[in-house]
Amino acid sequence: HTPYVAPKKYFELFPAATMKLPLVPEKHRESAPEMAFGSYKKEQDVLTDDLRKQALQAYHASTTFMDAQVGIVLAALERLKLADKTIVVFFSDHGYHLGEHGLWQKMSLFENSARVPLIIYDPRAKGNGKVSARTVELVDLHPTLAEACGIAPASGLLSKSLVPLLNDPAAAWDKPALTQVSRGTPTVTGEKLSKSWSMGYSLRTERYRYTEWNHGEKGKQLYDYEQDRDELKNLADDPAYADVLKELKGQL
Repeated sequence: HTPYVAPKKYFELFPAATMKLPLVPEKHRESAPEMAFGSYKKEQDVLTDDLRKQALQAYHASTTFMDAQVGIVLAALERLKLADKTIVVFFSDHGYHLGEHGLWQKMSLFENSARVPLIIYDPRAKGNGKVSARTVELVDLHPTLAEACGIAPASGLLSKSLVPLLNDPAAAWDKPALTQVSRGTPTVTGEKLSKSWSMGYSLRTERYRYTEWNHGEKGKQLYDYEQDRDELKNLADDPAYADVLKELKGQL
């Protein structure tokens, strides 16, 4: 297995010199628990701005190349006259930090890492072509596809079918999304579990994200997306949000 690199023509679409690096406020890492930044890698210490811009260029080139491959698949469905009886789901397994919060790659509970793209096309759905603001989870895909295909989903699921949202993207929806990530888990074969191992759990509603590290013993985070889309101000200790925190903690 060798890493695949997008063809040169995709890199040329995004000149490295034009890439804009995200701004990270001074002392930002002091605003949240240490574990929130646990995916930081020592290799980042040698990144120059030029290297960061090249990384941004490579990321945009790769996602654009991927987009082109999806186009090939969809064109084939049209050519084979299968498009009107095929459900297409496009998603990713995780998001990706591109310098936000001073982080690169995945493995965090910030929006950049926890949120994924999700596009569902069912030729019978009434809401095709519309965007839904509802917060859903990848585990919801199983009951969604089961219902759409007319078969019974597995029993005892904590997930929920998205078919109502496919027909009406603005339909009522009260199910939040849960994301979790571990710290101190072995990442290399033979490596032992760290004595400081712990888990972070994050609850995402349409307006808020509430995160607990080790059930809150190692810190909490609360972000209000109406006021702070970039998750730069941790409101977990703000008395004005005490009731919100209590409610989200209960849900978590």
